[in-house]
Amino acid sequence: MPVKIRLQRHGKKGKPFYWIVAADARSKRDGKYLEKLGIYNPNTNPATVELNVDGAVTWLQNGAQPTDTAKAILSYKGALLKNHLAGGVRKGALTEEQAEAKFNAWLEEKGSRVGAKTDGLAKAQADAKAKALEAEKAVNEARTAAAAVVEETVEEETEAAVETVEDVVEDAVETAVEETPETKNEE
Repeated sequence: MPVKIRLQRHGKKGKPFYWIVAADARSKRDGKYLEKLGIYNPNTNPATVELNVDGAVTWLQNGAQPTDTAKAILSYKGALLKNHLAGGVRKGALTEEQAEAKFNAWLEEKGSRVGAKTDGLAKAQADAKAKALEAEKAVNEARTAAAAVVEETVEEETEAAVETVEDVVEDAVETAVEETPETKNEE
C-alpha cells in the first residue's frame, strides 16, 4: 500500500488549519488516515508547526513519500535531517550519540533563528504601533488647531452678524419712528 505524508485541511473558510498525517495515497484529501503526525497553522506569524518527529521518521524509514508541502514542513522541523542521520547510523558512518548530538545542535540553531525572527516581528510591530500613535497625535493636534480656527472664525462672524443685525434694527426703528402717525400729524 503506497503511503503519503500529507496535509489534511481543517478549519473554516479563509482560515485553514492542517493536520499532518500519514495516509494511503488513494484515500481522499480529508479522508481516512493511518496516523496523525502533527499540526500546521499558517494563520500565525511565524506559522505554528507541531510535529511528532520520531513518528514521521518511522514513516519515512518505512517508505512513506511526503508531498511537496509536507516535505518542506518536515525539513523545517528536522524530521528529514533525523532520517538522514538515522541512515548514517545504519550504515555505520555515525554512532547513535553522534547523530543525536548533531540533531540537538541543529535544533538549538534553528530555535535561535526562529526566536530571532519572532523578536524581529515583535519589534517591527511595536515600531509600527509607535508610528501609528505619533501619526494619531499629529492628526489630533491638527484637528484641535482647525477647531480653534473655526471657533475664532465663528465668533468673528457672529460678532459681525450681531453688529449687522443691530444696524438693521436701528435703521428699522428709525424708519418706523419716522413713519409713525404721530410724526405724520406733526408735519
